[in-house]
Amino acid sequence: MPQTQRNRELALLIFAFVINGAAVVLVQLGAAGEIDPKFLIYLGALTALALALHITLRIVARDADPFVVPIATVLTGLGLAEIYRIDVALHLHGWAAYSTRQLAWAGIALVGAIGVVILLRNYRVLFRYTYIFGLLGIVLLLLPIVPGLGTDANADVWVSLGFFSFQPGELAKICLAIFFAGYLVRTRDALASVGTRFLGFTWPRARELGPLLVIWLVSLGIIVMQRDLGTGLLIFGMFVAMIYVATGKTSWVLMGVVLAAGGAFLASRVLPYVHGRFENWLNAFDPKVIDANGGSYQLVNGIFGLAQGGLIGTGLGQGRPYLTPLSQSDYIFPSLGEELGLIGLFAILCLYMVFTSRGIRIGLNGQDDFGKLLAVGVSFTVALQVFIMVGGVTRLIPLTGLTTPFLAAGGSSLVANWIIVAILLRISDAVRSRPRVVIG
Repeated sequence: MPQTQRNRELALLIFAFVINGAAVVLVQLGAAGEIDPKFLIYLGALTALALALHITLRIVARDADPFVVPIATVLTGLGLAEIYRIDVALHLHGWAAYSTRQLAWAGIALVGAIGVVILLRNYRVLFRYTYIFGLLGIVLLLLPIVPGLGTDANADVWVSLGFFSFQPGELAKICLAIFFAGYLVRTRDALASVGTRFLGFTWPRARELGPLLVIWLVSLGIIVMQRDLGTGLLIFGMFVAMIYVATGKTSWVLMGVVLAAGGAFLASRVLPYVHGRFENWLNAFDPKVIDANGGSYQLVNGIFGLAQGGLIGTGLGQGRPYLTPLSQSDYIFPSLGEELGLIGLFAILCLYMVFTSRGIRIGLNGQDDFGKLLAVGVSFTVALQVFIMVGGVTRLIPLTGLTTPFLAAGGSSLVANWIIVAILLRISDAVRSRPRVVIG
C-alpha cells in the first residue's frame, strides 16, 4: 500500500534540508565572504542520518506522524548554522568549535532516535517499569551533587566523566515523564472521583494532595541543592500538566500555579542564587545591576541584540550576536533574533507550536491511557521549556538557565529531545495502526 504519511514526511524533509543548507551558505557568505565546503560536507552526513531515520520509519513505523521529524530537523539545522556563525566570529576551529561538537552530538542524537524507533517496538512495555523509571529519574537528578562527579559550574547540573560532560537532568525529564504517566494511569480514579465542591471547582482531599506536594518538594530540593531553577520548574510544570490531562480537574492546575508561585517567592527570599535572578529581572537596566558580578549584563546585551535585529533582522552572518556571553547556548534565541529578526523568531516559534500540537494530538487521539499521558507529557515539556527560555531572555520572567530545545549548543539536551521525537513517533504509529489496544 502507498505510504502516504512517509511520502509527506520525505517532501517536508527535503524542504528542511534546503533551508538548513541555505542557512549555512548564507552564514559563510555573510561572516567569512566565502563558502567552506568542509562544513557543508559534515552537514551532508547529518542529512544522511536524517534520511536513515526516515527509511527506518518506512520499514518499522510506516504510520508514524509525518511532521515531527522534519520540524526537529530544521530546528537542529538552524541552531547549527547560528552556532557555526558565532564560531566563525570567534575564530574557533576543529574540536574547539562549538559547531563541530554540536554536529557530533546531533549525529549521536539521530543514531539514538533510530535505535529507540527500532528497539521500542511496543512503547507499552515502558508501563511495566513505571517505578524503575521513577527511581532512575531521581538518581539522574542527584548525580551532579555526588562528590567527584559534579562540575564547578554556576548551577550543579553537570556531571563530568573525564572524557566528556553531560546534564543528567535532560534524560531525567524523560524518565520522570514515563513514571508520571504510569503512576497517574494507576491512581487517576482516586485523584479525579473524590473531593469537595467549592467555588465552582472540585478540590481533592488532603490524602490526594500527597503526590503534588511531593513533586513540589522535589522541585524545591533541586532549586536548593543544585541551584537549578529551570529544571525544578520544568519537572513540576510537567507533572501538573499530566495530572490535569489524567483527571480533567482545573483545581489541580490552580493548586499547581499557587504552589509554583509560592515556591518561587520563598526561594527568592531565602536563596541568594534565586534572589539574584529576580534582581536581574526586575532591575535589569540599572547600571549597578549590570556591572555587578553575576548581574544583568548578559540579559541586557541579549535584549539589545534583539532590538538591533528589528523586524527582518540583519541577515545571517551580518549581526554581532557573539557580543553576548554564551550566545551559542543560553542565548541562542536572541542570537537568531538579531540576524533573522522578529519575523524569523515568529517562524521558529510556530515550528515549536506545531511540534507541540502534533504531540498533544498524538496523545489525545489514542485510546491508550498510558500513551496519551506520555505523549502529552513530553510534548508539554518541550513547550514549557521554550516558554521558560524565551520568557527569560526577553525579560518576561526571571532567567532560569534552561536551553532552547534543538537549537542551543549542548549534547545532553539534543540527545534527550531527539529521544522524545522517537517516543512520539512510536506512539503515533501505534495510535494509527493499533487503535483498539488499551491499558488502564
